[in-house]
Amino acid sequence: MADDEVARLHAALMELVRLAGAFQPDRAVPGEEVSLSQTVALHELDLAGPMSQRDLAQRVHLEKSTVSRMVADMERKGLVERERDPGNRRLYRLRITDRGRAAHARIAAHFHGHYVRWMAAMTESERDALIVGFPALVRAIRHDLDHLAQSECDHEPPAESGGAAEVPDPREKSAQPTPDEASPNS
Repeated sequence: MADDEVARLHAALMELVRLAGAFQPDRAVPGEEVSLSQTVALHELDLAGPMSQRDLAQRVHLEKSTVSRMVADMERKGLVERERDPGNRRLYRLRITDRGRAAHARIAAHFHGHYVRWMAAMTESERDALIVGFPALVRAIRHDLDHLAQSECDHEPPAESGGAAEVPDPREKSAQPTPDEASPNS
């Protein structure tokens, strides 16, 4: 892989971020009071169904405190609600509401319109390359993030108690609720 290929990828991704409005994350779609992060969260909840706040944080790659504030705002807007986990009544799950599902559908339709226009402006070979290349880039990014997360877990310092601390895999679910899952205010 040549340095100029990496530079071209960097330039293209920076232009994509700029043009896609990622520098204005407070509003993903004109007329919708939903941020870009909230749009991604709605997408995850609509596709995957109810999940813990910690699971949502992992899926959207945001800190738990950031997700806590985001979810509180989404709850105030009526986009999500917390419900008791039927399998463990001590835990809460986030669930997309009908209002949240409708907002997600409007936002998805807005984006879909963009995708249709963008692809219509490409040649057939460019569309073919995008359909193959973009998922490959997403896969590589996901692999890199998983590898980095595992490396961070592997390099946690030992516990202060003098013994080695057992470091849980962040992708495994704990049998015990964390404070953010057990509390409805997180």
